[in-house]
Amino acid sequence: MYQYKRLNSDQNFFQKIKNLDFILLFCIIILSALSVFIMYSTDGGEFLYHTKSHLIKLIVFFILMLVISFFNIKFWHLCSYFLYGAIILLLIWVSLYGVKVSGSQRWINLYFLVLQPSELMKIGIILCLAKYYHRVSIEKVNSFTSISVSLAIIVIPIMFVLSQPDLGTSILIVTSGLIVIWLGGVKIKYFVVSFVAFLISLPFIITYLEPYQKLRILTFLDPDRDPLGAGYQIIQSKIAIGSGGFSGKGFLQGTQSYLEFLPEKHTDFIFTLFSEEFGFIGSLGLLLLYTIIILRIIQIGSISKNSFARLFCFGFAFAIFIYITVNLSMVLGLLPIVGSPLPIMSYGGSSMLATMIGFGIVMSAKVHSQQTIA
Repeated sequence: MYQYKRLNSDQNFFQKIKNLDFILLFCIIILSALSVFIMYSTDGGEFLYHTKSHLIKLIVFFILMLVISFFNIKFWHLCSYFLYGAIILLLIWVSLYGVKVSGSQRWINLYFLVLQPSELMKIGIILCLAKYYHRVSIEKVNSFTSISVSLAIIVIPIMFVLSQPDLGTSILIVTSGLIVIWLGGVKIKYFVVSFVAFLISLPFIITYLEPYQKLRILTFLDPDRDPLGAGYQIIQSKIAIGSGGFSGKGFLQGTQSYLEFLPEKHTDFIFTLFSEEFGFIGSLGLLLLYTIIILRIIQIGSISKNSFARLFCFGFAFAIFIYITVNLSMVLGLLPIVGSPLPIMSYGGSSMLATMIGFGIVMSAKVHSQQTIA
């Protein structure tokens, strides 16, 4: 208790409010408001289940983000390994007693929230590796032991996530982890060698994929091979985005969505509906908003006085960039469908919770930017 108080005694409440990054905060509020409006559109212009649920989660998780931001960054450094371990235990719980839907066992029913622990691991892996590389001296970063430990930190949760099965989330977790390893100072040659080895082993990896995962790859290569089946979603997505044109059809006027041509429009394909209604101009504005958010996170990392905060901020910024890139590439047919939500915009409590926790820790780094960690 004494240590907890000491970690939070450097500033009073009003000083912490003053030190918040209000540009980032404003951008998150704008993005959240846009997500509510577009979710309202997915419900056919009525305040139905998805809109109500999305709004309630946004309010609750936004408040949680603010609470998290007031904790000293030392607290998150202190708890990083514990939080990583707790998420590992949740993944084990999912593998034993998780809720099974459509052949996948990925969720824990908490009654007030159906939690997907693999989404939390996207943040947990960045926290854990940020703390690890904060402790590793620059001379030992490229040692066999150091690289082996960091890879083990990534591989352990991936084994559980792949068993669910959830290849898309696994790829995003691995990407987030590798980003922090790279930022930690590991030489680029190791990544090049690993990438070449991955390409060589790719034909063997594909043989171990689930049938539906192989089908997604084939559909990506040729969506017209099954236009009414596996290729239907991506074909309709392209039609909807293209029909939005330069300025869009207008709010609540998306015909592809309202005539139910577009399945899953409230989750991974939320950008499709947004682009149809607001067109190229609206899509460009949304990407600009995301760009400002990413740049602000990087700016916060650059002014932080400790490497843990810098590594987390830079890692989280790159991770957000990857999530957005993968989602947009997916709905545009540039990548296979892997189940990657668009941060804040897509419906889904676990994804939103993880993202808001990440924003909260970034805000904590900003509020305590002058804090050093031994």
